[in-house]
Amino acid sequence: MIVLFIKKMNNCADKTGNGGSDQLGDGLCHRFVAQSIIESIPIGIVAFNSHLMITECNKQAINLLTTYNSADTIAEIIRTSFRKHPVTNWEDQILRAIHKESSTAFEDITFQGNGSKKTIRIICSPLVVKGQSPTEVGGTLLIEDVTAEVLIHEGLASAERLASVGKLSAKVAHELNNPLDGILRYINLAIRVMENAGGSRPAIQYLNESRKGLLRMVKIISELLEFSRSSYSAFKEADINKIAEDAVKAMENQANDNQVQIIKKYQKGLPNIRSGNLFQVFTNLIKNAIDAMEGQGGVLEVETHLTASELIINFSDEGIGLSQEVQENLFEPFFSTKEAGKGTGLGLAICKEIIEKYNGRIVAQNRQGKGSLFSVCIPLDHTSWEFGGGDGKC
Repeated sequence: MIVLFIKKMNNCADKTGNGGSDQLGDGLCHRFVAQSIIESIPIGIVAFNSHLMITECNKQAINLLTTYNSADTIAEIIRTSFRKHPVTNWEDQILRAIHKESSTAFEDITFQGNGSKKTIRIICSPLVVKGQSPTEVGGTLLIEDVTAEVLIHEGLASAERLASVGKLSAKVAHELNNPLDGILRYINLAIRVMENAGGSRPAIQYLNESRKGLLRMVKIISELLEFSRSSYSAFKEADINKIAEDAVKAMENQANDNQVQIIKKYQKGLPNIRSGNLFQVFTNLIKNAIDAMEGQGGVLEVETHLTASELIINFSDEGIGLSQEVQENLFEPFFSTKEAGKGTGLGLAICKEIIEKYNGRIVAQNRQGKGSLFSVCIPLDHTSWEFGGGDGKC
């Protein structure tokens, strides 16, 4: 026990005091070292006597016991510091721990500290002194801030729940895929038959609206299936500038409809890369950039270049930018800033997973002035540079 260690050092100092100045100096030195160790430990340490009055405590304990007052018993200090904890009879709990002469842990004690919720663990142990009962001596409390540990456990639990939801979604998507495909085929056939037969225009319009809804369902299901897969399509060597250009061309009509001008800045002589689903990533980022400008028009810049270690593809827009909350949750599955019915919240999660297959990353940040910048960063060892390709040197 740490506090007992201090007491032993103090006793040692008292005994050596009778043996000369050198021994006294050694004892004082040992006591100073012991006290320094206790103060530097990132755990609150409290020693109390049989009347539950505090006899020793370090600074960390004082910081965690927000209502610390040396005139109060340790039970009263804990009760007032952690009012929301279900244990209220702290005096009985501490005395019981001392009487049974073994450690007792109190978990998940929460309180507000510095504007944020904190969780601590308290371990109560009797002080053991030879020839004396713990009820005559007192005990110690170890008070540990376990907020980070609790957050990790909560994050793991959340990840496990999300994984279960993902597996269930994949099963549902597989089951729905075939019947939806059949319904879509029959609607297309019905539209064609009615058009050839000169059917009523309202009826054809209703069928077209039904078809749009089905296509949206098919898109959602395909994204769920894509997200649930552990691997993507076979990789093929391609020019990164060509992949970017193909993505731009695919989104040109949508850009024009929203008065968005696309400016392309492609660095020449870049290494080839195994294309995988990069086209899907780039079209998704371009679409998001166009949507971010909310039909107000603006400039979308697509740029490629090399650094010493990475191939960078930047997508910068003049949209509304990213709030702190959006930046924190941007790549979470099913998180979307779009209106209900306009986004599944899977696009960026899928993009992130695709880029991570290259050991790469997607970085999202606000631009100076207005808009946001998304950067796809791919290590050069996942490009043809790895095999001695490329026209230049990084």
